[in-house]
Amino acid sequence: MNLQVTQKNLHLFLPGKIANVAAIIADNEHCSTLEAMQRFYASATYQGLQKEETKLWHLGAVALYEMYRDNVAE
Repeated sequence: MNLQVTQKNLHLFLPGKIANVAAIIADNEHCSTLEAMQRFYASATYQGLQKEETKLWHLGAVALYEMYRDNVAE
């Protein structure tokens, strides 16, 4: 059994993380979940999350949301 995360299998981890971050965005920014997902997908944080070498997939939803929020504020 291969337990190593690679760029090839990283996509398996992303849907749950994205859904959790989108829920936080929706709550904090008072928007729909769809709008929150669109905002997250358009963010620099998501661009980093989809690259295995950044290791952002290690982070939880709150840390990813804080990174997203900090990047949007810049």
